[in-house]
Amino acid sequence: MRFFDERPAHDLTYSDVFLVPGRSDVGSRLSADLAVDDPTALGIPIVAANMTSVTGPRLAAALARRGGLGVLPQDTPLGELDAAIRAVKSAPVMLDPLITVGAETTIAEALRLAPDTQGALLTVVDADGAPARCIPVSRLRGAMPDSRIGDLVGDPVPALDDEDVTDPRQAFDLIDAAGVEAVAVMHHGRIIGSLSARSAVRATLYSPATDARGRLRVAVAVGANGDPAARAEALVQAGVDVIVLDTAHGHQESMLAAVRAVAGKKLGVPLVAGNVVTPEAVHDLIEAGADILKVGVGPGAMCTTRMMTAVGRPQFSAVLDTAQAAREKGAHVWADGGVRYPRDVALALAAGASAVMIGSWFAGTLEAPGEIEVDEEGRWFKSSWGMASTRAVEQRFRRLDAFDRARKTLFAEGISSSRILLDPQRPSIDDLLDMITSGLRSSMTYAGAATLPEFHERAVVGVQSAAGYEEGKALPVSW
Repeated sequence: MRFFDERPAHDLTYSDVFLVPGRSDVGSRLSADLAVDDPTALGIPIVAANMTSVTGPRLAAALARRGGLGVLPQDTPLGELDAAIRAVKSAPVMLDPLITVGAETTIAEALRLAPDTQGALLTVVDADGAPARCIPVSRLRGAMPDSRIGDLVGDPVPALDDEDVTDPRQAFDLIDAAGVEAVAVMHHGRIIGSLSARSAVRATLYSPATDARGRLRVAVAVGANGDPAARAEALVQAGVDVIVLDTAHGHQESMLAAVRAVAGKKLGVPLVAGNVVTPEAVHDLIEAGADILKVGVGPGAMCTTRMMTAVGRPQFSAVLDTAQAAREKGAHVWADGGVRYPRDVALALAAGASAVMIGSWFAGTLEAPGEIEVDEEGRWFKSSWGMASTRAVEQRFRRLDAFDRARKTLFAEGISSSRILLDPQRPSIDDLLDMITSGLRSSMTYAGAATLPEFHERAVVGVQSAAGYEEGKALPVSW
């Protein structure tokens, strides 16, 4: 990457910069290869943040199906964490997961699980919990909220055998020929999943992130305190593919000791450590054994660190400098936080990040943890909170006695509860990934780059005023 003019002396964030178009021989955005060039070898450079309001097993599996990676939070209780890992590993690689309801489930309860969106299905289970039939969510339109799923009339959606949906293009043709938006998928007469026409199309555009056994990949965050090496070893034995050593201030002795301890186990999986914003921190953590550095202090939507402490660094400059330092040592960085639009993802990758970690943006999706709620204006939303907030701190230290827990919460930072609206046009993580990767692919064609390493090499970045940034926004209403 190079600057169009001289690099300014002050640090820059994503809104301060823009990409300059260059001569290109990349004819189509679909010609751009989004494969990640770090040890994770992901199909797309997108990672879901280890926030309890963002990444659970459902979102991690959905993201891995499209080539990305979800990081399960370190605050997850061990029993739940083991179940979450097994849920991701057992999730179908191409099929849509079943969203199950019982015959006694009310219409209102069902719509909180699966809103009425294109191709959405519900699977009704019998008294033994076995999938009995799939129905389109659209059938719930007009039904009374307190009526039961079992009272709905109508035929179940058509079903296909799993042997007929191994090829996504063939599966799309079969769904299209059936004249429906989605079908149930059967194995030996038992419903094992569903598949929408849109999912079949997406399966031709994305390559899933899978392990050596063909299962979806998943990462887990581990704190620097306690015995991180033993915990990381147990997680890898449970099937975890990437370990993320995570603390707010990654350039401290406890983190360096944790990285050395985990790296010393030689677990055979990539080791990510952070968060940092300086080349010095990058050098120290790489020397300790980290493969990838997580970069970002304070840019997240739920984070109040900069306002509370004045600590942090504008994210574009932090990524640019740390990525260069990491490359010199044969390592990589993930840009963590601060992305609001697809342009920001492209800029982070142009600056040298191998992947971009997204938090609150993904909290407002169907797959994020928590139930869908409806606000006073009838809009769907989910609740989100920062990982240094009172809510997160109380959850993290719930095993402490009441006095110690109360003392910890006195120093909490971050937003404890925020409503993240679901976009009615893009309610699922698939929808957001389509938008993000479409923008990124176009950015790469403007730069004349067919791969992400080429994008970083060829990208030209200019510096703009606040007015220049505003000029680039679409006008939401007429003049």
